[in-house]
Amino acid sequence: MDQRADLLVRNALLVAAGDGREIAGGWVAVTGGLISGVGGPADPPPRAARTLDAGGCLVTPGLINTHHHIYQNLTRSYRPVVNGTLFEWLTGLYPLWSRLDEEASYLSAWVGLAELALGGCTTTTDHLYVAPKGGGDLWSAEIAAARELGMRFHPTRGSMSVSRKDGGLPPDEVVQDEDEILADCERLIRKHHDPSWGAMVRVAIAPCSPFSVSPDLMRNAAELAERLDVRLHTHLAEDPDEDTYCRERFGRRPIEQFEEVGWLTDRSWVAHCIYPNDEEIARLGAAGVGVAHCPSSNMLIGGGGFAPVREFRQAGVPVGLGCDGSASTDSASLWLEARTALLLGRQRRGPTGMTAREVLDMATRGGAACLGRRGELGELTVGAAGDLVCWPVEGIAYAGALTDPIEAWLRCGPSAARHTVVAGRTVVENGVLVAANTEDILGRHARAAAHIQGL
Repeated sequence: MDQRADLLVRNALLVAAGDGREIAGGWVAVTGGLISGVGGPADPPPRAARTLDAGGCLVTPGLINTHHHIYQNLTRSYRPVVNGTLFEWLTGLYPLWSRLDEEASYLSAWVGLAELALGGCTTTTDHLYVAPKGGGDLWSAEIAAARELGMRFHPTRGSMSVSRKDGGLPPDEVVQDEDEILADCERLIRKHHDPSWGAMVRVAIAPCSPFSVSPDLMRNAAELAERLDVRLHTHLAEDPDEDTYCRERFGRRPIEQFEEVGWLTDRSWVAHCIYPNDEEIARLGAAGVGVAHCPSSNMLIGGGGFAPVREFRQAGVPVGLGCDGSASTDSASLWLEARTALLLGRQRRGPTGMTAREVLDMATRGGAACLGRRGELGELTVGAAGDLVCWPVEGIAYAGALTDPIEAWLRCGPSAARHTVVAGRTVVENGVLVAANTEDILGRHARAAAHIQGL
């Protein structure tokens, strides 16, 4: 290989490339932000401007977070609602979130993205759906934080239009007029969305849920996404209360309503989807709708159900992993979600119900498919984005784990990234954020969180 690479990651215990290759002693080269080579001990690596040692590490594609509400880290473990149902939890927190502004949005995004990077995430979406009057441009503030940190970011322009007085859950202070919502979706897409290969920012349209927006907004959002060629995201089949609400208000189940408003398309991916029946799973798979599986959140506030992950995958549904909002799971670690997905899959279906390799596939290629970036993200193949993680699988926690680094990665631990690389640049190096202003950000975040919580 004659070309000099920008970055060479070498000496890995194992490279799990994501396309079926597992290369002991492997290396990965990145040039111009894209993977330019992958090889093993018998393949001479290229010369490189910079080299990272991956000794004792499992190297994987960067993990992809397909569902989050990052602003909620301003209300982590908020005591008055920690043991409520989903609807109780939401109605208790909406008044606090009505205090969100641009500064708080920027700070929560910076903290949330940094936390994700430390846990091996290189690409994340975010579903910001509250829009307090006078709060400013919350979405551009998030994007500014992602650009500062160097994270690959898929913000979604979330929305709520049906307030409590109209039969919904949120108060008037956090909902918007539907024409205003659609106009701002278009503004943000035209300002920030990059459709090119290897893009760092892409924007999707994301009305919040069947109980917080009207059917007209859902239909119009789908039409706008088609016209602007962007993706669609929402919550779906998350809670038994949602099923009751949809039957009483629309006369049909949530997934039937989802189809009624024009969202049953491969442009869509949805969060949670715990309660579909077999026929609905088949319809989602045939349409190519993706699902963000959020195991920790589902266990904490999801009504006790188990998302049918294995059935989704068998039906052709792309399945990724999601942290969900920091106020519901209180932790933004994709490694933790991956481990929990492994354990929950086995709890549901027995010892053959889930493997670490299946979970790694969901956390990488499955997430890429949910975001419409199959082949571009989530794998270490030539031409794909140069996003990867070096996971140390050595030391006391891994002593004796000699035969399978991929299974050990989730069965042992806990694990955090030694190096997190996005587009060939380190965001985390030797377990530490590259960004130097963490303490200042944390101080400002603490003040913003205290204001939000009325403390």
